[in-house]
Formats: sequence, structure tokens, C-alpha cells
Amino acid sequence: MNSSAEHSKHIPREYEIKHSKWLRKMLHAYWVVVIVHFLVQIGCYLFLKYDRAPLDFIVNVLFWPTVLAVFCILLTSYMDRKFPSCSFTTMSITSTVIAWTIIHVNYDIRIMPAICLLPIFASVLFYDSKRVWFIFSLQVAGYGLLLLDPVYRAYLSSFDMVSIPIFLILATYVAQIIVTTGIEVLDDLQTSMNAKEDLIVRNAIIAKQSKTDGLTNLYNQSSFKDYYEKAFEYANLGMSLHLALIDIDDFKVINDTYGHRVGDIILEKVSLIIQESITASDIAARYGGEEFALLMFEQSFEQAYDLVELIRQKISLMGHLELGGASITVSIGLKGYNLDLSKDKLFEDVDACLYAAKRTGKNKTVTSLVPA
Repeated sequence: MNSSAEHSKHIPREYEIKHSKWLRKMLHAYWVVVIVHFLVQIGCYLFLKYDRAPLDFIVNVLFWPTVLAVFCILLTSYMDRKFPSCSFTTMSITSTVIAWTIIHVNYDIRIMPAICLLPIFASVLFYDSKRVWFIFSLQVAGYGLLLLDPVYRAYLSSFDMVSIPIFLILATYVAQIIVTTGIEVLDDLQTSMNAKEDLIVRNAIIAKQSKTDGLTNLYNQSSFKDYYEKAFEYANLGMSLHLALIDIDDFKVINDTYGHRVGDIILEKVSLIIQESITASDIAARYGGEEFALLMFEQSFEQAYDLVELIRQKISLMGHLELGGASITVSIGLKGYNLDLSKDKLFEDVDACLYAAKRTGKNKTVTSLVPA
């Protein structure tokens, strides 16, 4: 079996953070215990037979036990705020003082020593074996101090003297088993959580890879079609939409002359220019081969035209060492949505504009200027 220090390494950080919350809740519980004990003692004195003089009752049953308990709770609250690292120690001492004070005041009630078991089982919440044994040692110390009182000692039978330590040992043993089992469960949960997180990350990577083009990091054709269909639905509801198709001129010549590796570099550079030029709401995709598709939203036709022209000019002005310093050009087709167009018709018209640009000299943008 691993030590508690080794097990603590496997306890989730979020779980450890909750310890301070539990300490504060335990403080609130001790306030309730002290108040209830105070009221019960008054009720018993008023309505039941109570073999104590009024002054003795007020001083030794009500005043001093209550003052001691309140002082311990306030001290623990202060330590929790100022010295959080000492919170558990002060809380443990406070719970022990309150438990054995109540036992001392009510020593004639046989079942009362069972209260000292509560701090032991409360320590289980922290899943730390050392803390359980620390609480146990405090209970033994509290019991030992009470035995110094001849009145309390005289009330105990020989069986009581032996059974109380035995019950403390058995309770601590049970608490230890609970802690060990709990740590093992936490280890299993942590392993499952890590496996789940790894699976989520892998799924996210796979999902991203399934939506994007591996070379350019733009959306792939399949993703573009999904976005295009959704964009067309929004356009039918009144949103501005423009579609552009961008094709690298003479790309086959580049591949045949310089090789496919150089062709891939050119594709990467063109895609980077597109990504740097579009807005955050626009969608760019590698539609196939050397062709790119661009969806532009919430822009006028003039703004969309200026954007694709900016892309075309940037590409034409960039020299490429891979091509001996030469530049490349692109041809672009552009058209805006209108209510008379279907999804397929809009794409066909933009494709026709693209090939018109190719046929009429390349390195240009051809549009069908229909108000969006």
C-alpha cells in the first residue's frame, strides 16, 4: 500500500481546493453544536432534575465550556484567514476541545464519549492517513487530560477505562480503511479523467483534421460545402453574402517545371495571404487543387471586391525564391447573393466569372455586379 503522501499526488487539484470550504462548513457546524449544547443544558436545568447549584451550573456548565468553545472557534476562523496552511491543525484541536469539553460536562451520560469519534470520521474527508492519525492522537490526549480529573475518573468503571481507548483505536482503523479505499477510488477516477481528456483532445484533433486541409490549414471542400449551405440559409433571411473563387494561374506549369514540393510551398503561401487578408467572420477554404473558395459576410459588394483585389495584388507582388524570384498570379470570380439565385446557381455563376478571368488574360477579378 502506498503512503498517504504518494496518494495525495493523485488527488485532483480541484478536490484539494475544496478542503478550505469543508473547513469553513465544519466551523459553522461547531457553532451549531455549541449553541445547541448551551440551550439543551438550560432546558435540562429548568425542566429536569439537575444535581448542581445554580452558581455551579452557570459557571462550570454554561459559562466556561461555552467561552472555551467559542474562543477555539474564533481562533480557528482567524487562523484560516491569516494562515491557511495551519487551518487543519487548529480545526483539529478545536474539534477535540469541543468534544471532550462536552464529554466532561456530561460525564454522567454513558453514551457521551462517542462524540470524540466525530473528529476522527470528519478527518476522512481529507483523504490523508497522517491527518487521521493526528486526530486520533488528539483524542487520546483529550482522554488522558480528562482522566486527571478525579471526579470524572471516579465515575468511570474499569470497563469504561479500557473500552474508550479501544473504541478510539477501532474507529481510527475504520477511518484509515475508508481513506485508503477512497484514495484508490480517486486514483481510478483520475486515471479515467485523464483517459477521457486524452480522448477529447484526440477527437478534437481528428475533428479539426477532418474539416481542414492538411497543407494549407484552410477548411477543406467538404467543410466549405457545409458552411456554404448554412450561409445560404442565413442569406435567405437577409444576411449579406458574397462568394469568390480564386485559382492560381498556370499552376500546372509550376508543378511540371519546379516539382510538386515547390507547388505545395506556393499553395501554402497563397493560403497564408488569404488568411491574413480576410476578416474574422469570413470563411476561406481550399476547394481543390490550386483553387480556393471564399465566403464573405456582412459586407457591401464594393467591400468584397476590394478584399479579393487586395488578395490578388498581394499575391502578384510577392516574389518566390523557389521560382527564382518570379511571382505568380491568380484569377478570381466574384458574385453577391440575391433572392433570384439558388445555391447551385450562385456557385455556377461565380465559377463562370472565374473562367472568364482565365480566358481574358488572367491576373484579374471578374464579377457580375448584382447588388447584394
